Amino acid sequence: MFICVCNAITERQVQAAVAGGASSMADLQGQLGVAACCGCCAETAAEYLPGGRYAGQVTVHHSVGAASGAAANDPVAVEVRFTEIAYRRACTA
Repeated sequence: MFICVCNAITERQVQAAVAGGASSMADLQGQLGVAACCGCCAETAAEYLPGGRYAGQVTVHHSVGAASGAAANDPVAVEVRFTEIAYRRACTA
């Protein structure tokens, strides 16, 4: 689910930032750019911070790749996907 539509920031990215130590809205803004445009997502993003409604749901799954459910704009997933495509092409050539 997208938390910030303006910057295409997903729930998983916010959860990963919080799991990685983000503890304030300033941290989320600095790491991800949440609420840096129109600000409509600030309240929802804040709910993932410690003490927020969704704080207990912050878990990071360490599986990698498109098949594991990584968000399309997660840099690691994109890099892994390109590597998988290059490998398949090399194996079939």
